Amino acid sequence: MEINISINVNEAIRYMGYREQPPAPQMEMIESCRRELVKAITPAWVYRAFDIEECDDGIKLAGTKLIFKGEDIRRHLSGCRRCILLCATASSKADELIRRKEAEDITLGYMTDCLASAAVEAVCDEAEKEIYEKLTGCWFTWRFSPGYGDFPLDIQPMIIETLNAQKRAGVACTDSLLLTPRKSVTAVIGVSDEPIEKGRRGCAICKMAGRCEFRKRGIHCGS
Repeated sequence: MEINISINVNEAIRYMGYREQPPAPQMEMIESCRRELVKAITPAWVYRAFDIEECDDGIKLAGTKLIFKGEDIRRHLSGCRRCILLCATASSKADELIRRKEAEDITLGYMTDCLASAAVEAVCDEAEKEIYEKLTGCWFTWRFSPGYGDFPLDIQPMIIETLNAQKRAGVACTDSLLLTPRKSVTAVIGVSDEPIEKGRRGCAICKMAGRCEFRKRGIHCGS
């Protein structure tokens, strides 16, 4: 199935570090990179729903060996009886295009890299739309990824394994806990039968909160 995504260029521009819209020549370069990226990538995602329960060690996912540890993920899933495990990617084609652009011009490579970061967020948004359509009548938290707050990155390999993401979406996890392709994301979304608060947004628990350049300028890095 062909997936069309819309990259949030303003988000990518923030990633690039611009305090305001870049001059016209830079915007033309960004737009050119965006067009190439949209044509090149083959977005994909995979997700599964699990019943969850609190245990002494954290949040356990029924039928799996997964136990989410950390107070932040516990608070994130408070009031939820289920959660969605999600893995999404802009595909290895994004990595390949970034490398080609870097070889051509370091600035174009950087622009493409930032656009690809915005692209994978757009892929996640499309996956969420599909989830919401399938689970009508439910309420959802926002996406919470390993590495947020005290939710440890070392859960990544088990998420990839549980979702069979390498076979189903082409995403793997290295020994150093990095996802490949690089422009890939894993996340947890809480599901409830009753209205729930969204919880604290990323800035409140981000490890970069005290030295974030986005916050200094009164903006944030996500939606």
